[in-house]
Amino acid sequence: MELRTRTFDRTGNGGVTLTELGFGTAPLGNLYRAISDDEADAILQAAWDAGVRYFDTAPLYGLGLSEARLNRFLRDKPRDEYVLSTKVGRLLRPCPPERRDGIGKWFDVPARQEVYDYTYDGVMRSVEFSLERLGIERIDILYVHDIDVPNQGSRAAANAKVDQLMAGGYHALLSLREQGVIQAFGAGVNEWQVCQQLTERGDFDLFLLAGRYTLLEQEALESFLPLCERRGIGIVIGGPYNSGILATGPVEGAYYNYEPAPPEIMARVARIQTVCQAHDTPLVAAAFHFPLGHPCVHSVIPGGQSVAQMRQNAEVAQVRVPPELWAALKAEGLLRADAPTE
Repeated sequence: MELRTRTFDRTGNGGVTLTELGFGTAPLGNLYRAISDDEADAILQAAWDAGVRYFDTAPLYGLGLSEARLNRFLRDKPRDEYVLSTKVGRLLRPCPPERRDGIGKWFDVPARQEVYDYTYDGVMRSVEFSLERLGIERIDILYVHDIDVPNQGSRAAANAKVDQLMAGGYHALLSLREQGVIQAFGAGVNEWQVCQQLTERGDFDLFLLAGRYTLLEQEALESFLPLCERRGIGIVIGGPYNSGILATGPVEGAYYNYEPAPPEIMARVARIQTVCQAHDTPLVAAAFHFPLGHPCVHSVIPGGQSVAQMRQNAEVAQVRVPPELWAALKAEGLLRADAPTE
């Protein structure tokens, strides 16, 4: 199977070619449940067989386990046949098992504590450790991880981490890009506001934005995405289904932003689903393809915690959404009128 690709080369260094369907490897870190090495390999093989060639990981995912599992799977794959991104901003410190971070979130993982570190040395050490866990000599894309309010706890705390990054780690990222150790860098976060803040302060290439540009949320069109267009910045979209409701529909127990969906979101999704049904398009397909209509978006990374989910994502990526669907959603006031569509 072949997936459509999009090439991104902001600085003229050759750039990266991303499959429109990417694979986020948090589940390979035993997120919410433990999976075996064989099951992890099977999920990765399903992604590869579906044509996926963009894989995103992070030291956080399974406290190093996700990167180690990617190492095993990708070891016999030609390095130029795939694009790999990982993240900086956290160092993993060995600790007694009972004191490790992520208990109840990550299962059967190394005993490690997370230490936020956005300094020059912190970024360089993080990259060195990731290269060892991944077993490769270069990383295509490096994202600054979780330098946002949802993870730092307040705007003041996030601003302090941004200041630390710009005073130190940012210069490490520039150096790594100049040396060719990485092709591009940006941030992987859960809000667009900090992406705009970083864009206004530095020379960032692209951002992995989780859940903030979807069928349900288009506030980023106000200022951030137009800024990206002016600066030639790329976007990778994570969480296109807003934690699941745009994949499952408004069923009982549907989740929105990691919590049970409130009534108003359930009602809105029901209206969106009705329009999709009228145009013979699955809701999940519309949710996947909508972000790709924006010229800055190069790849979408939905969740995939099983072989079946991975195969479903691949099928969804092949669906062609009729333009009339987008027009109908706009006419119903369910999509911003200025939202670009494929």
